[in-house]
Amino acid sequence: MKNYIFGYARVSTEAQNLDRQIDALKKYGVDHIYNEKMTGTKKNRPELDKMLDRMTEGDTVVIESLSRLGRSTKDLIELTELFQSKGVHLVSLKEAIDTSTSTGKLLFTLMSAIAQFERDVIADRTREGLRSARARGRMGGRPKTDPNIIKKAVKLYRTGQYSIKEIEELTGVKKSTLYRNLKMGTNEER
Repeated sequence: MKNYIFGYARVSTEAQNLDRQIDALKKYGVDHIYNEKMTGTKKNRPELDKMLDRMTEGDTVVIESLSRLGRSTKDLIELTELFQSKGVHLVSLKEAIDTSTSTGKLLFTLMSAIAQFERDVIADRTREGLRSARARGRMGGRPKTDPNIIKKAVKLYRTGQYSIKEIEELTGVKKSTLYRNLKMGTNEER
């Protein structure tokens, strides 16, 4: 079975040009290039998803720069962990990283450790902030929706005359709250 070298190129807007990245990927010798013009902050990137579905053990993914692949450090680490779990190598041309080498593996191990440290620090700060707020009498979270308004939303739903969006606009009751109360109502009627 042949191992493939996939290229991935991305720019953030339609006005930007992919040529520089595509030229670098072709020079490297990739077999197939996936490219998209879409901001990296969007979780749904169809061409990246196609590439992820297609890659198998022994394949290589080549990118011009790490910034073209990940939306954030956390996203980048998650993608590289996915590559590792599938046995796929990652090559970043700009940063001269190749995870098929021991140096490349070390670099990503360090990046993973830093990303985990960052997640832990954020979680610690969140817990500290919640404790501080509770000490001042603030409990946090969303305010409870008035039960009478929820009953009104359920009645509107049961008439069958209004869409969920219309009910949200009329009552301010969110779709998830409405469905949760409909489900509870169904269980109570049994």
